[in-house]
Amino acid sequence: MPDPRDRTYAELIVDDCLKVDPGWQVLVGGNPQARPLLEELCGAIGRRGAYALLRVSFEGFLPQSLRWVEAVPLELLAKPAPLFSNEIRTADAMIFVSAPDNTRASSGLDTERIGTLQAAYRPDTARMMNHDVPWVVCQYPTAALAQEAGLGSEAFAELLYGAVLRDWAAEGERIRRVSAHFDAASEIRIVGAGTDLRLSLEGRKMKVDALGANLPGGEFFGCPVEDSAEGEISFADFPAVYRGREITGIRLRFEGGAVVDASAETNEAYLLETIDIDEGARRLGELGIGCNPGITRYMKNTLFDEKMDGTVHLALGNSYTDLGGVNTSAIHWDLVKDLRLPGSRIELDGVIVQQDGGWLV
Repeated sequence: MPDPRDRTYAELIVDDCLKVDPGWQVLVGGNPQARPLLEELCGAIGRRGAYALLRVSFEGFLPQSLRWVEAVPLELLAKPAPLFSNEIRTADAMIFVSAPDNTRASSGLDTERIGTLQAAYRPDTARMMNHDVPWVVCQYPTAALAQEAGLGSEAFAELLYGAVLRDWAAEGERIRRVSAHFDAASEIRIVGAGTDLRLSLEGRKMKVDALGANLPGGEFFGCPVEDSAEGEISFADFPAVYRGREITGIRLRFEGGAVVDASAETNEAYLLETIDIDEGARRLGELGIGCNPGITRYMKNTLFDEKMDGTVHLALGNSYTDLGGVNTSAIHWDLVKDLRLPGSRIELDGVIVQQDGGWLV
């Protein structure tokens, strides 16, 4: 039976996130298992008098076939396909719905190949990173996502819809009250187990995501000054999953804004390969603060985990130019830190504003 929440989900994306206008060409990408939501999205776009350009792919957000990525000569992989490149450059809005049947399908891809592919399309996707075009990335509940989260399928679906279908006007007001304190500060200090890291947002503002490019929303984020990160941070609280590979016990030490020492308990070689893809991969492109109370547990699912209330995330790599960032890289890797643990805190210019995951402002 169709889930009535899918129509609400689709209308939230089309009407409230994208605000689709008549005549727009909207690129709608997704996986086969997301068909109920993809159909509702196309219907919602049609009711607004716009074109829905449906593009179905097999795995995650990657539009290309994994078999093609493995087989194609590297020199061709480095050249964007003109037809697909034109779609990304000219679409009036974009939606990407991930509904994987295997969350680790891309884990066997060579690091150089996936980095080459991402670098090839970076000029095209820059308009997304700069928020020059409205876009939404979201997920649809599948057994694979539920299993990764350690939940049954129905429980995962309830969590997903509960995190997405919220009173976003009220959530936005609440998050903006906290975010304003960060905008007024010069230095941010993050303290926790194995962690004492200082960052600067001097001259830059945080952006509130209470209904924007990512669903679920529920965070505020900004771009640290590129040479400001000093100290150490441990991401041992949660495993990191990137491009289908799981890395545990990540520790990073920063000097002058760059990672000068990196280690991990497992898959350390992959961690080092990834941050050596290019010069920008060792610098921070984003600091984000999770604020969504509907996300109550870690799920090995960055789209949700980074919004979890009481967490922060740091992204290695590409930054957002509309928020003042100037770091460029083929990667944008969000790493989530749990600050709900005793002794954890966030300081702004020496004043504690969050203690053990609870706000004091």
